[in-house]
Amino acid sequence: MRKNTRGYARVDRVKEQVMRELAELVRKGLKDPRAGFITINDVEVTRDYSHATVYYTVLDDATREVTAEALEHAKGFLRSELSKRIKLFRTPELHFIYDESLERGMSISHLIDQVAAEKPVED
Repeated sequence: MRKNTRGYARVDRVKEQVMRELAELVRKGLKDPRAGFITINDVEVTRDYSHATVYYTVLDDATREVTAEALEHAKGFLRSELSKRIKLFRTPELHFIYDESLERGMSISHLIDQVAAEKPVED
């Protein structure tokens, strides 16, 4: 993959722009009441820009399923709006995946804290 002088490949710049635009669209453009407080954590774009995997989290875990439904329902609208904001030969197909890495990290941190709080075993 050829890099430019700044050290970023074009796909990285596209990824960052898709992430910024989607975050704004989700925050301001979605009128669906099922779409709660959504945070876009990361976006992976294929090299040919045909697909973008969007990793997101929600503020309230209880709304996780309905938020997933709302995003799935709004997929066409979001892609259409994205095509107006980003000039690409091909606007990527959007795939939304709930990002569990934050929860996993907190769980591991909690386990480490538990182990650290236990008294060391004497031989």
